[in-house]
Amino acid sequence: MFTFVFNSLLLGIGLAMDAFSVSLANGLSDNRMKIRKMCLVAGVFAFFQALMPLIGWVCVHSLSTQFTAIQKFIPLCALVLLVFIGSKMLIDAIKEMRAAKAGECECCEGKPLTFASLIIQGIATSIDALSVGFTIAEYDAIHAFFAAMIIAVVTFIICMAGIELGKRFGTKLSCKASILGGCILIFIGIEIFVSSLF
Repeated sequence: MFTFVFNSLLLGIGLAMDAFSVSLANGLSDNRMKIRKMCLVAGVFAFFQALMPLIGWVCVHSLSTQFTAIQKFIPLCALVLLVFIGSKMLIDAIKEMRAAKAGECECCEGKPLTFASLIIQGIATSIDALSVGFTIAEYDAIHAFFAAMIIAVVTFIICMAGIELGKRFGTKLSCKASILGGCILIFIGIEIFVSSLF
């Protein structure tokens, strides 16, 4: 039992790193985010980080041949989604900075995160966790479910920490926060894709 919990915790920490980075970017972009919104953001990431390994587990046990065929496209999907969101953040921030007078940048007020963008972020940062279905393939359904729940709890805690850190740094970085956040998202997308090539 200890080994199962310990391995699930380690798996959760490893899978949550992309979500942590995106949470940091979200905190940078909206440094006035309330606790309720923080819980929503962290909850969405936790949900998808738990859901994807379970989907992977189901695929391994029912569609293993087909799942292997589409597995190579997973990092490319993450790249496209994260680069799209990050580029939009960058463009919006640059437009606001150009439109505002010197020292009166509107993006200092924080750019609210839409629910649609949050869902896309959740999918993009967790889609590579489909492959974890192979890692937990030997688990029965109950163990696979509990492993996913542990991953969800770990992800939630790590993402809350990421948002809080982003909010604190975002206040200091002022208008440059949204630009930095967009760059972080693009970098994560590239990192996921490049690491899949080796």
